[in-house]
Amino acid sequence: MSRGYTADSHRQGRVQTLTSLEQARRIAALALEKLADDVVILDMRPECSFTDYFVIATGRNQRQTASIWDEVHTRLKQEQRLLPQSIDGTREGAWIVADYLDVVLHVFTPEARAYYRLEELWGDVPAVDVDAAAV
Repeated sequence: MSRGYTADSHRQGRVQTLTSLEQARRIAALALEKLADDVVILDMRPECSFTDYFVIATGRNQRQTASIWDEVHTRLKQEQRLLPQSIDGTREGAWIVADYLDVVLHVFTPEARAYYRLEELWGDVPAVDVDAAAV
């Protein structure tokens, strides 16, 4: 069950709660709908205690990273009443990070993704099949 912050927890019974894997796959699918490139889901459970999954995506420029983030944020709020615990980077747009507790979304420009290389940093964690992303 997802630990993410719900905007309207007293009505939570009306909304089906996603598991952390389902949430990661839903976020990946939403990013793909906004034409994100190189979408990757990393299973962080073997290596860290602060989240279950990273979803990493690339937008072609800062405008597209903002668009990807806006889509994920709006749709998760509407569909699941799910809001991130914290968000950073929306003003600059080169690296937007949204912490949904169970899932952390990273949306990069190509330059920022190449610079920070999160997949290399966390190279020993397994990747999850993005093709199975829930639409």
